[in-house]
Amino acid sequence: MQSQQNIPKEPLWTILSVLEWTTSYFKSKDIDSSRATAEILLAHVLKKRRLDLYLNYDQPLSKDERNAFKELIKRRVQREPSSYILGNKEFFSMSFFVTRDVLIPRPDTECLVESVLSGLSKDKPLKVLDIGTGSGAIILALAKNSPEHIFFASDISMNAIMVAYKNALYHGIERSVYFFVGDFFAPLNIKGNLFDIIVSNPPYIPTKTIDTLDKEVSEYEPRIALDGGDDGLRYIKNIIDNAALFLNPGGELFMEIGYDQKDSVKKLIDYNSNYDNALFIKDYSGYNRVLRIRKGGLL
Repeated sequence: MQSQQNIPKEPLWTILSVLEWTTSYFKSKDIDSSRATAEILLAHVLKKRRLDLYLNYDQPLSKDERNAFKELIKRRVQREPSSYILGNKEFFSMSFFVTRDVLIPRPDTECLVESVLSGLSKDKPLKVLDIGTGSGAIILALAKNSPEHIFFASDISMNAIMVAYKNALYHGIERSVYFFVGDFFAPLNIKGNLFDIIVSNPPYIPTKTIDTLDKEVSEYEPRIALDGGDDGLRYIKNIIDNAALFLNPGGELFMEIGYDQKDSVKKLIDYNSNYDNALFIKDYSGYNRVLRIRKGGLL
């Protein structure tokens, strides 16, 4: 009979050794930011801050903790975005719940929020509408930073609106934003002077391009929030054509566009008599990312 002393011991998996193994494994699978991803997922399992992982680097993981971590590793290797795995995403210094019903907020979209904030007058309360709100990241960031105004948000997806409302509850601003469900401007039956600002991050990726994107995007994020039609301009044109019908005189439209769409969007505006000209604002990478235009006049 073999003595217990001769039975090989299971290796002791500490926080540090688990991180080192996972980082190596992620690199072998071409996972971006392998070390940071490993830290984020492990911190989530252990309910710790990333800093605490290194303050407790020699802490062993229990079997249950290792099994839970393995499941997250499998999901990430299958290219599921970390934000969907964790169920949240940081945006504009705020944390947002995200599910596969909504697009994951991008850093570039913070430029859109900054642009709108610069256009919010402090003289009187303004009415602001967010078309296609998704997780609510844009409208809630605006409401959090300029609570003196009145905010509205819509989305064609009821599931997306539920996520957005959950985020509003989380940040304690659910009474600051009025949510409704509908396809772009369809729920707004009365055309006229309704809003001072309309903002949107519409679908603007050409249909044929979507399947060429990283699997994290093409296989996991909602296609309805990505697909801008054959040329990527279907919904951009819809918004440009209709926004002026619902803006007060002098009201402004702010919209995120694709990095290479400035010239095409400029042509759409030139054909629309409701606008004289447009201002294009660059994102952090130097691309023309945000359209800002005033109803009936040059900015």
